[in-house]
Amino acid sequence: MSSQQPALSPADQHKLRSGLSRAWHAARFSLSGLRAGWSETAFRQEALAAIVLLPSAFWLGRTWIEIALLAGSVLIVMAVELLNTAIEACIDRIGPEWHELSKRAKDMGSAAVLLTLLLCGGIWLAALYQRFGS
Repeated sequence: MSSQQPALSPADQHKLRSGLSRAWHAARFSLSGLRAGWSETAFRQEALAAIVLLPSAFWLGRTWIEIALLAGSVLIVMAVELLNTAIEACIDRIGPEWHELSKRAKDMGSAAVLLTLLLCGGIWLAALYQRFGS
């Protein structure tokens, strides 16, 4: 038996890195993902809303838990939007023809974004009500 591992494809060469080099390259890949997400209108809208909402979380929240919930809910929306965009890109890469499973995957990704938007909105409305409504 040979103890040699099969050669990695150029796309998998990053798996050979370790330590700070791996972290550096991972950060670069993440920034590439954010740049790719910026090409999506929904992500841009959510990012622009985050520019307002994240600092507002520190003003509206009274404890670190409230601040974390407010800011975290905004970041979760953005993360799920990026995942939804990734699902759509994978489905679109498979082919342009309509297929029920492709539709289901895209619809479920969209539903995930909707649920996180509802969660975020609920958290922010509850915080606003607690701060100003009572």
